[in-house]
Amino acid sequence: MDWVQSSLRVGRKKYSALLSWSYFRWTPLDPRNREDPEKVKVVPVMELIAVEEGKTQILPNRNKEDSVRDFTVFYVQRSSRSPRWSVGRTVFTAPSQDLRDQWVNGLRSRVQQHSDTRPRRLLVFINPFGGRRCGRKIYQSQIVPLFELAGISTHVVETERANQARDHILKKDLGGFDGLVCVGGDGMFSELMHGLIGRTQLEAGISEHDPTVTLQPCSLRIGIIPAGSTDCVCFATVGVNDPITSALHIIIGDDQPLDVCSVHHRNQLVRYSVSLVGYGFYGDVLEDSDRHRWMGPVRYDYSGLMMFLSNRSYRGTVEYLLADNQTSSPRDKTRCRSGCLVCSESTERLCSQTDSSLDTLSQDSFQSPASSSDGEGQWHTVEGRFRAINLTCMSSACPKSPDGLSPSAHLADGTADLILVRQCSRWSFLTHLSRHTNNKDQFDLPFVDVYRVKALRFSPPNEEEDDEDDEEQSPTADVCKYQPVAERDSGSAKKRLERRKKQVLCGVCGDVRSRSCWNCDGEVLPHTAILARVHCQLIRLFARGIEGPCKKNKDVRLLCR
Repeated sequence: MDWVQSSLRVGRKKYSALLSWSYFRWTPLDPRNREDPEKVKVVPVMELIAVEEGKTQILPNRNKEDSVRDFTVFYVQRSSRSPRWSVGRTVFTAPSQDLRDQWVNGLRSRVQQHSDTRPRRLLVFINPFGGRRCGRKIYQSQIVPLFELAGISTHVVETERANQARDHILKKDLGGFDGLVCVGGDGMFSELMHGLIGRTQLEAGISEHDPTVTLQPCSLRIGIIPAGSTDCVCFATVGVNDPITSALHIIIGDDQPLDVCSVHHRNQLVRYSVSLVGYGFYGDVLEDSDRHRWMGPVRYDYSGLMMFLSNRSYRGTVEYLLADNQTSSPRDKTRCRSGCLVCSESTERLCSQTDSSLDTLSQDSFQSPASSSDGEGQWHTVEGRFRAINLTCMSSACPKSPDGLSPSAHLADGTADLILVRQCSRWSFLTHLSRHTNNKDQFDLPFVDVYRVKALRFSPPNEEEDDEDDEEQSPTADVCKYQPVAERDSGSAKKRLERRKKQVLCGVCGDVRSRSCWNCDGEVLPHTAILARVHCQLIRLFARGIEGPCKKNKDVRLLCR
């Protein structure tokens, strides 16, 4: 069908309406039938949600009033001050029923032309216990009406135990589904990610436990309906923790690739990470907060204060592999936004090349990398005492830290940012932490170093303790091959936890302990000696990255060309 153009009414006001292949536009007319360009409304065709005959209302309750000349258009409506989206709804009145039918058919055909990228059937997992226990309510009251409007069918699973979603993805048939959706926090997303990556590698005949192997990218996309305590992944990829915004990204079929970091101990996969792999301060905060779960979300603030006062630092050896041909830097002041050139221009190069530098790692033992020159693509070694060691594949932004741990990190460029915070005073460390909440450069401090890397290896003092823990493990034959080691050695983990508790000698302010633990996306890792490697664009989300400020007049002129 060619372009559709005519006059329409919205309420009592007359508009000039135009439907092209790329956009739908309506402009108010004055008494002389002249258009007012300052009040033009333009919606890209790809952001049309649905078209209904008559006057239709969806939220808060669905109702419909039949009319032979009216039709209702639902579309994505942006906020001018934030990345938040809402459902735009406009009821148009055509001069005749035939013209109304022409508009309805034309608009529906435009929606249909994007059907290949939009999901039609989704597998939804709801965590009814996460965050403030409102996941079920959010999904039923806000998301279900939108999915029904867009013609999306769903199969819903409410989880009753940890890792139920991961196990479901690993074992059940996923045929016929166009994507997975988690209604919960970062923990629920992590379950879906582990299940999907594990299943993809299993079907491709690839061992996740080989730290040098190139993993197979996942074909299904993951959508996140935020209903947790922090929702860091959603905030860093969409820009706001809003269920409606996330649902609309899913409905229109947005696609955002995402780098994933695999964490290994020897020849075993421990866990995957997309946001933070942190040792020292953030590991201590997580470990301490687990003892205060009865406090709810405030436990993180409490544990953060206690660990700050303890002023702990830990000795260790950090080895990192610098990213090749760096086109960006952790301190170049850029931001990864929707349509990021760094991610798009680096995709082909980063995903096609082989990481020959990783071949220096022995699969039989965790030998130190042989090379330590100063060139790019080479291993470097740093020893000393560290207050915090953080590796992040994204900015790790959240509502409390809008710019995140590394503001210039990218979502899909195949690299991660390594942040080393050396031993320092409480006041100095407080200065570093406070800069996560303002616009000051948190890396412009003498005790902080930051690098863009592809891999990290950490060795604590007395690494034999991890070797003893390995000897304690005796996984049974019926354990799933792709189950993370972190969940197969709970007995050893308990012994390590008891050992750490015994190392605490002097309470909060005089605390002495030889090693910390790793915080991997909100989970404590059972090992201290690890190898972490970044896998370029291993998964895809129903997202498009954080959008910049909406400049209405400029956007309209560009669309209408």
